[in-house]
Amino acid sequence: MKKVKITVLKTTLDEELAREYGADGLGPCPMLRAGQVFYGDYAKPEGLCDEAWKAMYQYVFALAHGAGEGLFYYGDWIGRPGVAICSCNDGLRPVIFKLEATEEEAVIQYTPVR
Repeated sequence: MKKVKITVLKTTLDEELAREYGADGLGPCPMLRAGQVFYGDYAKPEGLCDEAWKAMYQYVFALAHGAGEGLFYYGDWIGRPGVAICSCNDGLRPVIFKLEATEEEAVIQYTPVR
């Protein structure tokens, strides 16, 4: 299993929806910023938002297990092998991520069951 590089491409705010449904003073995600990098495999990287992880973990898992050798979804989604672009599931202020397969092996730590 390989590590997957997770890069925050941008934080956004849907101002129209935020005006209608958001709390006063709502702005872009305060937890993440463009340019931040995380590395994932089977477990959520430290410092990454739980909701963002829920939205991307299946792509990280697929890339970590070799899906990066081809294109996702029959080649009609992303035009680069080993890459996926996804966002967290915050409908008012989604964060956009780039996921990239790497050649770096993931280190799996097993805890024996007693």
